[in-house]
Amino acid sequence: MTNQQSHPLAGQPLELADTLRSGNAWKIRLACGYMGLPITRRTFDIVKGDLEADAFAQINPWRQVPALLTPEGVWLAESQAILWYLGQGTRWLPEDLLAQAQVLSWLSFEQTQHMHAFAQPRLLIHLRQTAHVDAPEMAAWRVIGMKAAALMDAHLAGRRFLVGEAATIADIALYPYTSMAEQGGYDLSAFTHITAWLARMRALPGFTPLMETA
Repeated sequence: MTNQQSHPLAGQPLELADTLRSGNAWKIRLACGYMGLPITRRTFDIVKGDLEADAFAQINPWRQVPALLTPEGVWLAESQAILWYLGQGTRWLPEDLLAQAQVLSWLSFEQTQHMHAFAQPRLLIHLRQTAHVDAPEMAAWRVIGMKAAALMDAHLAGRRFLVGEAATIADIALYPYTSMAEQGGYDLSAFTHITAWLARMRALPGFTPLMETA
């Protein structure tokens, strides 16, 4: 199966509840772009309290983005679950059971060892601007994040993507916050395998930037 052909959900309506700069929601927009799936965005504003409104609780009672309205009429929450849903029946989620388990391992790695260490400094330094880049708390997050980056870089040595010969939803999951690491005060330039991998992901057909410009 090619990147953007014969998706099982082709032609089906998909709606994404997100916020403008959400890295987790970007994962879903990346996936839909790579898979050739048109998606309607319903963008909410955290500052205005949109996620605390009763109306949003009908979308996701956990009051988080992203949430995907599926063709079945169900709002599906959590980025990793949505990626798994979108990857079914495509080469973005391999059929081989071992390869699937390896993809799941990287999805778990992203949530447990990677995401918070990259997302929290970005949130506080770049988005909210309530923390200084050199604050001890931010440095502590970066110690954790650099360990995760070192593991990724070592794994990518001699590989083009995280699992197998082609990109999977594991690569999609790890791309956003890794690519935005500088916003949290990170310098990943020494991780040459990550740098090359990021470039490969950007070069894939259907790549969708975080902020779309006219």
